[in-house]
Amino acid sequence: MSFDAAVHAKAIQLNTLVLDMTAASGSGHPTTAMSLGHMTTVLMYHAMRWSPEQPGLPTADRLVLSAGHGVPIVYAAYADLGGVIEDGEALRPCTLDDLKTLRRADSPLDGHPNPCEGFPFFDAATGSLGQGLSVAAGLGLAARLDGLDRRIYCIIGDGESREGQIWEAVDFLIDHKLCNVLPIFSCNGFGQADTVSAQQSPEVLTKKLEAAGFSVLQIDGHDPAAIRDAFEAFAANSSVLVDNEPPAVGTRAQDRAVAVKHVAIVARTIKGWGAPSVQGHGWHGKPPKGPQLEQAKTELSECRVRLVKGLGAEDMTFAIYPPAEQGPPPAIEGEAPSLTAVMGQYDMGHIISRGSLATRKAYGIALRALGKVNPNIVVLDGDVRNSTFAETFYKDADLKNRFFECKIAEQNMISVAAGLSAAGKTPFCSSFAKFLTRGYDQIEMAINSGSNIKVVGSHAGISLAADGPSQMGLPDIAWFRAFTTMQDHRGNPGCYVLQPADAYAAYGLTMVMAEYEGACYMRTLRPDTEFLYDESTVFNLGGLEVLTEGRDLLIVAAGYMVHEANRALDDLDKAGIDATLVDLYSLPFDSEKLLDLAQENNGMILTLEDNYGASLGSAVADALTEDGGAFTLEQMFVKRIPKSARSADDVMRMCGLDHQAIVQRACQLLQVAEV
Repeated sequence: MSFDAAVHAKAIQLNTLVLDMTAASGSGHPTTAMSLGHMTTVLMYHAMRWSPEQPGLPTADRLVLSAGHGVPIVYAAYADLGGVIEDGEALRPCTLDDLKTLRRADSPLDGHPNPCEGFPFFDAATGSLGQGLSVAAGLGLAARLDGLDRRIYCIIGDGESREGQIWEAVDFLIDHKLCNVLPIFSCNGFGQADTVSAQQSPEVLTKKLEAAGFSVLQIDGHDPAAIRDAFEAFAANSSVLVDNEPPAVGTRAQDRAVAVKHVAIVARTIKGWGAPSVQGHGWHGKPPKGPQLEQAKTELSECRVRLVKGLGAEDMTFAIYPPAEQGPPPAIEGEAPSLTAVMGQYDMGHIISRGSLATRKAYGIALRALGKVNPNIVVLDGDVRNSTFAETFYKDADLKNRFFECKIAEQNMISVAAGLSAAGKTPFCSSFAKFLTRGYDQIEMAINSGSNIKVVGSHAGISLAADGPSQMGLPDIAWFRAFTTMQDHRGNPGCYVLQPADAYAAYGLTMVMAEYEGACYMRTLRPDTEFLYDESTVFNLGGLEVLTEGRDLLIVAAGYMVHEANRALDDLDKAGIDATLVDLYSLPFDSEKLLDLAQENNGMILTLEDNYGASLGSAVADALTEDGGAFTLEQMFVKRIPKSARSADDVMRMCGLDHQAIVQRACQLLQVAEV
């Protein structure tokens, strides 16, 4: 009885299913999937410890398909094994008939992997290339935190290895000594439009990985025994999962794979393996149909005769090893105390009496307080923890093991957080709001994945002043606001966007984010700001606060602009304008309440924000338009590229957003003479 023959037979069966399902769909990437047939077979039928009946068990090994367009091969194996899929609110085994529904609107078999569409085998949505290894790293980190001997396998295409995020993830794996994650590079030599660059050849990839610190196993990706042996070499190394110290390096080259902690596989594969008629250029994302389909299937049948016939493969039964039993999850120990109480505990009470504190500092204090009571809180930062004040968490000896320094690699940081979320953690990611723009694709994929991710952008808006526009987050609200206009898979806003105006708001909103299951983005500020609130104020997602009540003009602001608006109130009063000031700290918001306030102020509204447009003011405009009432709206926002200035006051004047400019615009809007 031959293991090789059995794997060949199964891979050919799965590749045939791939051809049929993509032909039925009329779209898909069968040739990429067929290049993964043997590795998928050895993984899902032999090497991985998992349960088709319970694929999401926290103790089970995981497969992250970074090359997400190759997903039909996983669907084929999953249906063959009877893995469960969602059917309405129930779970049932996936069948071979389900494969015919690939990419259909009502099918859980989405065009690319997505756990939120009813296919629980995967942990994150992939297909926007280059992100999977970072997700795998997050899963590996969570396994270490939980003391679980899980193995994380990640299949990466040679073309996508051009993405810089792949190498951010490679460095991260080495930095954090994650030997429980196996990068598997499938080198079939073809991208979409052309062959891959020589820089992505197996030889060069091997040298890059070795230079990073990996022991690289180069194999034939269609040789069952070689695949099995490589996976076993990885498994031997991954057993040192909880020990952060690498084992001694062996003296013999043949011992190196077992002796070193980090293993990677570079597999030479054939795009369209087993069917020469669909190999080479012109077949990426193009399923064969009609006579071409029949020819490809005939070639697979001939391949089976050549590789399998007479070797007893039909008599061999694969054994899927079950995962370990699941222990109890870590318990949340009550609620975090108030900001005042926490600052008293940390000998910071004198700051309260001072009457001002930067929102970024309050965020750091909140993280530390949360970490003390919630063992699932983890914190990631991109080499700016002393500026974002995530270091408040990091410097606590009891919490330091749940802080992950990601260095200057924001894309990797976000995708690592998505992996941590998939493993049950609540990740907070912080960097400058400006630098987070590099991770927008990753944030969107995390939202698509249903990740419980919290993103915090510090040094936001023009109040940063002295460092200039290269450090200012200015289009962030507009981008994140787009997700407030749609619903996620839970029926909630795709993302909440939060702009605390003072330390109490920043502390309270951090607590609210931690309790909420879903994506949030919070902006924090560099300068200290006066306290507007106290312990009695309750902050909610979707909420707003009325700071002053008037009858002539509704001023709607958030973050730093609340303070500029406050400074304008006295001069407005002198001009005879009785203004209502609203702190619209959340998007989306309670539009009915805001509209009532607008009507109480004669329908006259002025919005203020320290970022580019299409943001808070546009959200208010949408609410007014939907209502259809008679309103007049003026928006004040940053309408030029700012430059550095010595103070926040200077840059506010430069951009026409200081309190005097607010008074002037309000008087023009109401046709009132300035005092």
